[in-house]
Amino acid sequence: MVTAAIVKELREKTGAGMMDCKKVLTETDGDIEKAIELLRERGIAKAAKKSDRIAAEGVVTAYVTEDGKIGSLVEVNSETDFVGKNNEFREFVDDIAEQIAKQNPKDIEELLTQKFIKDNSKTVQEVLTGKIATIGENLTIRRFERFETKGIVEKYIHGDGKIGVLVDLENGNSELAKDICMQIAAARPEYLDRNAVPSERLEKEMEILKVQAMNEGKPAEIAEKMVQGRIGKFYAEICLVEQSFVKNPDTTIAKLLEEKNAKVLKFARFEKGEGIEKKEENFAEEVMNQLK
Repeated sequence: MVTAAIVKELREKTGAGMMDCKKVLTETDGDIEKAIELLRERGIAKAAKKSDRIAAEGVVTAYVTEDGKIGSLVEVNSETDFVGKNNEFREFVDDIAEQIAKQNPKDIEELLTQKFIKDNSKTVQEVLTGKIATIGENLTIRRFERFETKGIVEKYIHGDGKIGVLVDLENGNSELAKDICMQIAAARPEYLDRNAVPSERLEKEMEILKVQAMNEGKPAEIAEKMVQGRIGKFYAEICLVEQSFVKNPDTTIAKLLEEKNAKVLKFARFEKGEGIEKKEENFAEEVMNQLK
């Protein structure tokens, strides 16, 4: 059954009209991913939007050592935006970022068992449990990245902790690294370059582009050529080095790095709450339930 809620979700993800969404959902028996592909094949949705990354609360922060050789990026979630702005909570998150950079845990599980960097009498888990008790909300250390380099590590935090970026740059300076960080924050690349794009992702995109071309009335052989021409735009959207530089759209990140004789070795970009299904509060319904 195709419900109004699932139609609304598909509209938010693709920007397509309500009737188009309802039609493809009916054809795909309510399968959203298949419906997105069908909309794209028909040219109704140019690209699957990222609006399935429903916002959750908390903060993303980063820490870089004074010599710029080690850096960390971490996301810690809270239940409400109010707590996400709480000074005690933010100080704890800053400490966790420093802990990750200096103590180098291999994963969240190991991090939680480490002695807390600001109080060796407690583990990180014990401090986290204490914060949950005093702040009064469930808190979760969700994920982190840690870079250690012979080059330079740079960080950038946007929107008071909404987006965080960490970059490992070879042969560049802090100014260039900061520009690359801001590029990643704004343009949301998924991969460093073409070689990093999984073959399945590329094959699926080429398949969608071919169906789009054939739906435009082009014969198969012409459609194949059109795909080769259009796939470059796909790479330019998802690969950092192929993107246009936000500060100067006339050049690409690849050209910018070449001019500076620099190279991005890796990067990480966290957006607060991406991929977390946040519970929708219905206070009227909650009150009615309590009165029953």
